[in-house]
Amino acid sequence: MNAGTQEFEIGNVPVGSGRLFLIAGPCVIESEAHARKMADAIVRIAADLKIPYIFKASYDKANRTSGKSFRGPGVAEGTAILGRIARDTGVPVLTDVHGAADCDRVAEQVDVLQIPAFLCRQTDLLVAAAKTGRAVNVKKGQFVAPWDMQHATEKVRAAGNPRVLLTERGATFGYNNLVVDMRALPIMRRFAPVVFDGTHSVQTPSAAGGVSGGQPEFIPALARAAVAAGVDGVFLEVHDDPPNAKSDGANALDLKLLRPLLETLLAIHAAKGA
Repeated sequence: MNAGTQEFEIGNVPVGSGRLFLIAGPCVIESEAHARKMADAIVRIAADLKIPYIFKASYDKANRTSGKSFRGPGVAEGTAILGRIARDTGVPVLTDVHGAADCDRVAEQVDVLQIPAFLCRQTDLLVAAAKTGRAVNVKKGQFVAPWDMQHATEKVRAAGNPRVLLTERGATFGYNNLVVDMRALPIMRRFAPVVFDGTHSVQTPSAAGGVSGGQPEFIPALARAAVAAGVDGVFLEVHDDPPNAKSDGANALDLKLLRPLLETLLAIHAAKGA
């Protein structure tokens, strides 16, 4: 099975169609004003470059390294913010869900429910997300072989939802480090459309004294390689001031670098298809 036989749409975004799409936004909702500022800026860039776009931000980061770290506004306020952004900008929105009990409520406002990498094997969460009817993006766990993601895909589809995609975000490599095995991309694409997460792939988990560090200088190289390898979409956490971001700033892409990176990725995608 290959992703070409599993086309679907998320709002106005075609998935598995051969057209590259973008998932991007800040790691967490820091405030409604900031989330909206980021959404508006990325919407303009995506429109200029004619790349289909899904806005991403989390209402709760339940898997922060330290209990003292900022988590977000919570499910009620956060999903309301995401719903307003979706309605005002006209683009689909994506957010993480960490518990099965949240899925129905989140699905009222959000177009894509994302399963965090640490939870990609949690059957109850996968099934609850699937049963909402919203698209489900399952991030491959840092501890999971790419071929084993077939099981996560099958759990979603067995619950009656064919709209599932998989995201690569690196594999654990010793302590406090990740590495991307590009072989994972075509392997997982046998099961579902595949997205490459260019920002979490350069994360150094828990390596900065209670928070995660990162190597954002490698985002462009890895993203270029992933697009050349044939991914369906690219996932980027983007911030206008990464040093002061409230979550994952160390591996975020600076907003001012987004347009030139996307121009390069679209050129590679076009050349690959020529």
